[in-house]
Amino acid sequence: MTHPMDLIPAPARVEGPYRCGFVLDRGTTLSAAAGTETTARWLRDTLGAAFGLPLRETTDENATNTVRLRLDGGLAPEAYRLHVLVHGVVEIIGGGPAGVFWGAQTLRQLLGPEAFRAAPVSKRPFAGLAAQTIEDAPRFGWRGLMLDVARHFMPKDDVLRYLDLLAAHKLNVFHFHLTDDQGWRIEIKRHPRLTEVGSWRARSKWGHRASPLWDDTPHGGFYTQDDIREIVAYAAARHITVVPEIDLPGHSQAAISAYPELGNTDVVDTAALTVWDTWGVNPNVLAPTETVLRFYEGVFEEVLDLFPAATSPFVHVGGDECPKDQWKASPAAQARIKELGLADEDELQSWFIRHFDRWLAARGRRLIGWDEILEGGLAEGAAVSSWRGYGGGIAAAEAGHDVVMCPEQQVYLDHRQAPGEDEPMPIGYVRTLEDVYRFEPVPPGLSPEAAAHILGTQANVWTEVMENRSRVDYQVFPRLAAFAEVAWSALPAPEARDYPAFARRMHTHYARLDALGVDYRPPTGPHPRQQRPGVLGRPLEGTPPIV
Repeated sequence: MTHPMDLIPAPARVEGPYRCGFVLDRGTTLSAAAGTETTARWLRDTLGAAFGLPLRETTDENATNTVRLRLDGGLAPEAYRLHVLVHGVVEIIGGGPAGVFWGAQTLRQLLGPEAFRAAPVSKRPFAGLAAQTIEDAPRFGWRGLMLDVARHFMPKDDVLRYLDLLAAHKLNVFHFHLTDDQGWRIEIKRHPRLTEVGSWRARSKWGHRASPLWDDTPHGGFYTQDDIREIVAYAAARHITVVPEIDLPGHSQAAISAYPELGNTDVVDTAALTVWDTWGVNPNVLAPTETVLRFYEGVFEEVLDLFPAATSPFVHVGGDECPKDQWKASPAAQARIKELGLADEDELQSWFIRHFDRWLAARGRRLIGWDEILEGGLAEGAAVSSWRGYGGGIAAAEAGHDVVMCPEQQVYLDHRQAPGEDEPMPIGYVRTLEDVYRFEPVPPGLSPEAAAHILGTQANVWTEVMENRSRVDYQVFPRLAAFAEVAWSALPAPEARDYPAFARRMHTHYARLDALGVDYRPPTGPHPRQQRPGVLGRPLEGTPPIV
């Protein structure tokens, strides 16, 4: 049994705990009102497996020794109340199905780390809970994690596992970065070479791009359309929105290697390009032609079919790190700029984004892109992922556009977690667990009207130096727990946050992560097997200004 003060993220209000009020045992039943069926299935799959209990269904409204799930339209959709009553009843009431599900996640934490196992580890056929009441609701509606599977592919089962890890931390957005220079990871039936050619590279840089080392093992993989449908359905059952990302007009060498006509053929021998095998900003960008627009419209038609509007209202188009050198050198691109009446190459990039903003809006979707989409004029209706600090998000929000705050300086979890040479392939700035806990998604000084456009926040995981699931686990955890509390809980100002109390709660949470098999970074530093001695990273000294 876990004390409610050990919950992560921290709940808004707790009464109790008092004396024992409920014992989960073989006689415990489950009562699910209309609208709560997915949570009931999840409870049977998780708690039933962890404790070896059947959790049989009951329709008896007066039953004791039961877990009752129901809705209350008076609560916000993701809000919940959890009552552990002295007469042997647990009641989870949500404002909507998602609220009931988040209440069930809290119940799992209250039952102790054993509740996170896949099978019983104790001969004791029960788990007890003290009588208490927990009332809770999230601060932000967008609480996300971006997972880059383009640089290093993660098999489908690993993606499903990460959806479970998001749900366990009450995160509700999965930003699925599916395409980049180093690989195309989603099957598009009308363009089969995107995966036949674009999903595999001959080798990979081992470490930072300045490293002299290479991994000569061919790397690749992709998700079939049925894989994608399974991932989307699995996420929906956990009340997680999936935001697919198809990168354009930069970060496109994998696509150009498969279909050379997509590139700037008048200045580059695109037929000689292969899927990129190193990291950084790639010069090979899409050509500003009608052929390219029609090609990607075809891509997005299949993407929209795979990611239905009900579960994926947003579509991410990247829009970042698009070098303009090829467009400047290309007579065809320059003629296009003149034909369209544009001022320069920045406006040409904006033309790309605006086209797909209109195209997606006509089909009931919303475009979101990295803050470079501000350059050359912000697309109408587009939302912004503010990654280069707070500046892009502030500008977008003040202009009336919705924003997801994910500044590199704060919540890029590929950045190293401590100074020193023990960190595996150290990248970027030092961002400790405490640093992430003190991150504030709403920039100080933002007007109330602009602050209302902050949809929420997201942590980003770029996988250039994360070659497998264990490396991703190491970079993401335990910092994702701190991020989850920032995204969910109504915390005080960063300087007033009680980090020592959070660190104490993490002692219990580490046991949960152990039960889930998460290969997190220990508080004392990496295990020897987690280190990568001699492999060059990209250490940057000091802390950059937040702009």
